[in-house]
Amino acid sequence: MLTSPRIRNVDALAGHGQGELRRRALDIAQAGLSACDAGHAALDAVSLTDDGIAIAGREYPLSERSRVVVVGAGKATFAIAAALDARLGDRIDAGLIAVRHDQETTPLGIEVAVADHPLPSDRSAAVAARLLATVEPLGAEDLVIACFTGGSSALASLPPVGVSVDDKRALHELLLASGMPITAVNTVRKHVSRIKGGRLAAAAAPARIVNLTVSDVAGDVLDAITDPTVQDTSTAADARAVLVAYRLWDQVPASIREHLHGPVADSPELDMGSIDSELLVTGHGACEAMIAEAEAGGSAAVQLSTSLEGEARELGRMVANLARGSAAEGAPFEPPVVLVCCGGESVVTLRPGTEFGTGGPNQDAAIAAALELEGVAVAAVLIDTDGSDGGTAWAGAVADGTTVARARELGIDLRQALLSHRSAEPLAALGDLVETGATGTNVNDLIVLAVGKAER
Repeated sequence: MLTSPRIRNVDALAGHGQGELRRRALDIAQAGLSACDAGHAALDAVSLTDDGIAIAGREYPLSERSRVVVVGAGKATFAIAAALDARLGDRIDAGLIAVRHDQETTPLGIEVAVADHPLPSDRSAAVAARLLATVEPLGAEDLVIACFTGGSSALASLPPVGVSVDDKRALHELLLASGMPITAVNTVRKHVSRIKGGRLAAAAAPARIVNLTVSDVAGDVLDAITDPTVQDTSTAADARAVLVAYRLWDQVPASIREHLHGPVADSPELDMGSIDSELLVTGHGACEAMIAEAEAGGSAAVQLSTSLEGEARELGRMVANLARGSAAEGAPFEPPVVLVCCGGESVVTLRPGTEFGTGGPNQDAAIAAALELEGVAVAAVLIDTDGSDGGTAWAGAVADGTTVARARELGIDLRQALLSHRSAEPLAALGDLVETGATGTNVNDLIVLAVGKAER
C-alpha cells in the first residue's frame, strides 16, 4: 500500500520558539511534500487497456508477443514501481530497480535491488550492469517503462572500460564537494559511464521507452533528471570544461582524464521518436499546493521562485532577508504573509582539507537563515523532499526569530557550526531537525517562511 510522505515531528517542532508561526510553516510545507507524492501520481497516470497500456493519456498497443519491462533507480523509483506493479500486475514481464540501502520497501513483482548513495559502490556497479542486461535482448514490439529519479547517478553507476569503481567513486566525491550546480555535476557524470547519457536507451533499442520520473532539477531539464534513457545534450568536451572551470581536472583520477579524451566518452545519438517522457511531479506543483494551503488557512502567500540554486548558506540568507524586511518594515511584502519557494538541490562547497560533516545543505541554510532572523517574527522550514538532507536521517530543519537566542543559552556557536558544515549537531540540540524518514520521492528542496505581523 502506498503512503504519502509526511513530517513526523510537527508537534515537537512547534512546541518551542515561535510556535504558532512554526506550525503554520510546517503545515504548508507538508502540503508541498504531499504534492510531491510520486506513487499516487503514477497510479493516476497508468492503466491497462484492451489493447495495451495507457500512460498519461497516451496509448501503447501491445501484441501477445510484446514484453513489458520496468527498469529504474533512484529515491522516488520504488513508489513509481509499486504503482506500476499495482496497475499492471502480471502484464509486467520483467523488472529491476535499485533503491537506497536504508529505504523501506515491500515485496513487488518487480525485483528490488539495494545499492548505495550518495557515493557509488560495487553494488551500484553490479545493479547498473544488470539493468543493461535486462534491456539488451528487447525488440521493436517491446515496451520499457523507465523510472529513473534523483539519486540514480550513485545507485546505478557503471564506470566505462578502463575506469575502476574506486576511481568513479573518487570522481563523485570531488564533484559533490565542489559546490557546482547539479547540472554541471551531471554533465561530468554522464560522460564517465556505461549507463548514463542515454546509453541504457541505446542498449534497449529498438524497444519503445516511456520515462516516468519526477523533477529534482531547476528548469525540469530531462537529461539532468532521467539521463540513462533520454538524449544527452552535452558533450565530452563540456565535461572536460566543467572539470577545468572548477579546478578539478588535475585532481580526478588519471583513468578518467584519459577516458574523457577517448572516442567513447561522447554519448550516443538516440531515436527520440521512440522515447516518451512524463514528469509526474514538479516543483511548480509543490509550490501551487503550498500556496493553496496557505490561502485556505487565511494567509496571503507569495511564490518567490521555483528555480532556486546555489550555495546553501547564501540561499538561506537571501530568503531570510526578504522575510526579515517584511516582518520588520512591512516590505517587500506586507505581513502577515507566507513566502514559498523551491528549486534544484542547494549545494555546499567544502574548503580544501575539509571533510564532509554531519549535516546537509538545508540544515546549513536553516542556520544561515536563523542568523538573519534574530528577534523578528518569522519561522522558516527548509527541507529536502527525499527526507535525507545531505545523506543524514533528517529532511532539513526549522529556524525562527528565537533560534539564535536559544542557541546562545545552550552555549552553541551557530556560526562555527555553519563554517564547519556540522549543522546537524546544534540543530539536534535545539530540537529543530525535521524528520520524515525516506519519503519515496525526490522533487526539489522546499522552503516556507511564515512572516508575522510587523511591529513598528
